[in-house]
Formats: sequence, structure tokens, C-alpha cells
Amino acid sequence: MEALLAITIGTLFATGSFLLLRPRAFPVVLGLVLLSHGINVLLVAMGRVRLAAPPIVTDGTEAVADPLAQALVLTAIVISFGMTAFVLVLAYRSYQETGSEHVDLGERG
Repeated sequence: MEALLAITIGTLFATGSFLLLRPRAFPVVLGLVLLSHGINVLLVAMGRVRLAAPPIVTDGTEAVADPLAQALVLTAIVISFGMTAFVLVLAYRSYQETGSEHVDLGERG
């Protein structure tokens, strides 16, 4: 289970980093989304994955889910949603101003 989780996190980070380096706006936004999903999965993995563990401590429970990791993931989801919305609006406004989807126009603009 942990190996599959590590491979998933690594794939999300690698794909997101690759897409962030693309010269067009849409792959950059998609890379940002994949990186934020990778961070969310990493935060869940840091809280130790325990199947069927209750989040509340009661008498007789041995394994308990960590609520801090879940709270961090909820916060990260809200932040990444706001950041993605901002980057989408920024990319759209840039497209309106320049008429091109290229992130770095360099000497073409």
C-alpha cells in the first residue's frame, strides 16, 4: 500500500513539474493542479494511512486516524482552488491582452 502511494505521489509531482515548464498557459495550469493534488496525497500519507480506523478515541480502540492531516488537506484544497482560479483568470487576461497563449513571449511580443 505504501509503495503504491509513493509511486502515485512521485508520478503526480513529476507530471506536474513537467507541465509547469511548458510554454503554453493551459499545460501550466494543469501542472499546477496536478502538483496540488500531489501535495494533498502527500499530506494524507504523512498522517499514516490506516484503513477502518476511527477518528475519535474511545475505550478499546487501538488504531486511530490522525485528524490533523485531514484538516491540513481540507485547507490545502481550498488554497489550491483559489490559486487555480486566480491563475486561470490571469491566463485568460493575458490571452486577451497579447492574443497568444504563450506564457513567455520573449521577443515575439
